[in-house]
Amino acid sequence: MKQFYTLLFSIFFLGGVYGQTSLQYNLKKDEIYVVKQEAQQIITQELEDTSHVLTNNIDGVLEFTVLDEGENDYTIELIFKDLNMKMTSNLQGELMNVKAKEAVEGDMQSMMFNSLLGSPVNMRLSKNGAILEVAGGDSLVTKMVNTAGLEDEFTMNIMRESLKKEFGSEALSDSYEQMTYIYSDSPVGAGDTWQNEYTGKLNAKNTWTLTELTDDNAKISGTADVIMKIEEPAVTMNLIGTQSTEITTDVDSGFIIKMSVEGSSKGTSIMAQMGNQEIPTTIQSTITYQLITE
Repeated sequence: MKQFYTLLFSIFFLGGVYGQTSLQYNLKKDEIYVVKQEAQQIITQELEDTSHVLTNNIDGVLEFTVLDEGENDYTIELIFKDLNMKMTSNLQGELMNVKAKEAVEGDMQSMMFNSLLGSPVNMRLSKNGAILEVAGGDSLVTKMVNTAGLEDEFTMNIMRESLKKEFGSEALSDSYEQMTYIYSDSPVGAGDTWQNEYTGKLNAKNTWTLTELTDDNAKISGTADVIMKIEEPAVTMNLIGTQSTEITTDVDSGFIIKMSVEGSSKGTSIMAQMGNQEIPTTIQSTITYQLITE
């Protein structure tokens, strides 16, 4: 009987270990991952007699190349292969429509975004997906400003500071950590949960759940409480909300196969041209990432 209990204990113990795995990035030098990104952001401001709805649509293609493998992290080169941005207002019509691949000589926005393509930025990625460092973003911003064709130093400095908030090293780290920082530091099994947090314009406290694990794929769902703080010369926004994420990853490499993020936030915005008036504001956002395998 004692031997029976010992055997029974061993079976359950080993079964528990087998049911868990260390989900993390397992990348190899010279591997290349190409990702299609699509995003839509709908900003609604409730004015006294009307609603102002601003719709931002962005899509692009990102190429990630593994340059080096460290003991606990990876050096990865990020290149924008394509980028398209369109901004429309229900009150003012089309405000921006830029296709980075279609450079228009003399068009400042077109030339700036065209200069993004093919310009490398390096990031150091930990095995759990936290981005430890980004280098090259500020040089990228300088290239964009120089390509704009401006001669006035004051205007160039204003543009440089504005672009740094989107394409500077710190901004890129904050932006793409939302795509990469998804793994636990400990082994997990189906149904297990873990937490992490990323910061920046969007601060998110995430709770992740491993919903399904097969030999090939891991499916992860996430919920988050978010705080959004945007401080620009023309507008300041303070909003709070929630975010939900669905992810399918490759178990061997840890890289995402597909990912969708839905967010909803409410709060106020203050427009510089309208004094200190607080305007009720909501933001609805959808972001998808899809690994291109062809």
